[in-house]
Amino acid sequence: MLDKLLNPKSVAVIGAAREEGKVGNVILANIIKAGYTGQLYAVNPKAGEILGVRSYPSILNIKSSVDLAVIVTPAKTVPALIEQSGQKGVKNAIVISAGFKETSLEGAHLEKEIVQIGHKYSLRVLGPNCLGLINTQIGLNANFTRTQPLEGNIAFISQSGALQTAVLDWSREIDMGFSKLISLGNKSDLNETDFMEALESDKETAVICLYLESVSDGERFLKAASRIALKKPLIALKAGRTAAGARAASSHTGALAGSTRAYTAAFTQAGVIQVDSLEQLFSYASVLASQPLPKGNKLGIITNAGGPAILASDFAADSALRVSSLENKTIKTLSSFLPAAANVYNPVDLLGDAKADRYEKALTILEKDANVDSLLVISTPQAMSELEKTASLVSTLAKKSKKPVVASFMGGLEMKKAQKILAQNKVPNYNYPEDAVKAIGSLVTYSKIIKRPKAQYKQFDVNNQAVKQVLDQAKSEQRVNLSYLEVNEILSSYGLKVPRSYLVKSVKDATESGNKIGYPVALKIASFDILHKTDIGGVKLNLTNGKNVAQAFDSILNNVRRFMPQASVQGIIVQEMVKGGEETIVGISRDPQFGPLILFGLGGIFVEVLKDVSFRIAPLSVMDVKKMLGEVKSYWLLKGARGLKPKDVKAVEDIILRVSALVTDFKEIVEMDINPLMVKDEGKGAIAADARISISLK
Repeated sequence: MLDKLLNPKSVAVIGAAREEGKVGNVILANIIKAGYTGQLYAVNPKAGEILGVRSYPSILNIKSSVDLAVIVTPAKTVPALIEQSGQKGVKNAIVISAGFKETSLEGAHLEKEIVQIGHKYSLRVLGPNCLGLINTQIGLNANFTRTQPLEGNIAFISQSGALQTAVLDWSREIDMGFSKLISLGNKSDLNETDFMEALESDKETAVICLYLESVSDGERFLKAASRIALKKPLIALKAGRTAAGARAASSHTGALAGSTRAYTAAFTQAGVIQVDSLEQLFSYASVLASQPLPKGNKLGIITNAGGPAILASDFAADSALRVSSLENKTIKTLSSFLPAAANVYNPVDLLGDAKADRYEKALTILEKDANVDSLLVISTPQAMSELEKTASLVSTLAKKSKKPVVASFMGGLEMKKAQKILAQNKVPNYNYPEDAVKAIGSLVTYSKIIKRPKAQYKQFDVNNQAVKQVLDQAKSEQRVNLSYLEVNEILSSYGLKVPRSYLVKSVKDATESGNKIGYPVALKIASFDILHKTDIGGVKLNLTNGKNVAQAFDSILNNVRRFMPQASVQGIIVQEMVKGGEETIVGISRDPQFGPLILFGLGGIFVEVLKDVSFRIAPLSVMDVKKMLGEVKSYWLLKGARGLKPKDVKAVEDIILRVSALVTDFKEIVEMDINPLMVKDEGKGAIAADARISISLK
């Protein structure tokens, strides 16, 4: 769909300028300097020629077809120029100009106008307020950065133009090349998912890097990323993780959720590799773009210094790597030529006087070891070191190896030439061994992503109509919080087990209900205004007879009058007392970008304190749920740690899948807590002892 945007055969720069330093001049000059292979036009009514390129008063005056219009004029002029481009038959435009929604309400109206005009002509818009676009394969640098990028196989989609300029300048220093660089700007029309999909089949792109401040369409992003990640690595740096998404929430799930949780869950499910820094983004990209994927997580380390190797070993465990024992034949062969003081076990320490030949022999031997899946070569500048020669030998061996080879040639000025040799030969090099280990870890992570089994989704026999009736009734009464009995009806309709319960308004009815249920019972206040009942003394547990029930009834009402006199009370719930089981929580909070964010964790009143929880985006597959449970530390309590009886984990998995189905079917459910979900012994199920649901009235 975007082929003529990324690979245009003809480009018109509208607003091309004669004056040096103006954006319109810089962009035209950049396209010329990059050696663009297509037809280039300038559009400026006051010039006949700019930088040797013929200039036209309007794009409508150009006789040949134009694939891409690059607009660099004041914001107020852009709608008319989009109109002219549409009339000309142009299907793609990059609006470099600023002065749109990032500046004012008037600018926002202008931005909306250019998108509407574009849609009228099936013309797609990148920007506005963007840096531009670069395709190194065809010499297209429609971008106003100073730096011409090197050609490579990494694509970089960025929501920040200024950040992209810094990355370009830095990339020249470390010899990192790019296939495409795309600055999204305001994302008025085209967004990150559009370009991810366009790069999905791009032969020149091996790795897609993303710098994101937001995602335009979370559901579409998830679907596209899940598909693309199986073909080529997606690496994402999400900015604004601390402040974004902060809000007051009434439920435990809402309080624990937020933008960071949602993005992490989405990336995990889709197979996007999430990083914590810009340096890590390109550190991982470098190794994923140049090295084969390892068969496993066993790491072999060769070094001429013990300290860096120890650091690398320490970080290996955190990166899902294992510094494995070497085969006996490897140890014997290493012992045959290394000095007696050398360490022939993993890490292999060649000693400080190791020259290039010693590295060459050791690397050749370790590369053949079945207990080594990846290789890390560490070198520090010693008096006897042959730095450049060693770098050349490592480069040669890396090209022949079917296993990933990563280097950590540590140092400053003395190491510059050796590091340059490695970079030119596409051997990823890291100044610090811990960074090298993390990069190798990303290879292992991605190899697991592409080996993941196909997602399986369960279908359930549920009573949708009963749920719809409950929700419609609440909406008709303009209620966002459902009653306890309404919540129980919804959960029951989707196959969850709930306690027997009655809503009563008198002591007499309360004791009669207790007799019907059978003791012990629990009493809970029923009020749409009271969300956390325990906090105000609105819950009484383990009531063993009618006298206890009567006393508890009066006590609860007194507590409500004392602490929340303004609350509207519907009555008191008499509920079957759930006996035994492990307290867990299952909840949802609807994220504005990705939809239902489902939580699982250790339940009870301390869930927000302990924060032993995990998250995923609905709808959930069977594998999503299994991984979700495994991420929670208290999961091992359910499995029967330290002699405890195993709990019914399968019942928990089933309940989470049913909750996923419920909130996928009914988008008006915005928050829900099942807390506690009491998980019985293995084979005996689980019961939603207490629950609450909030809905949207829209």
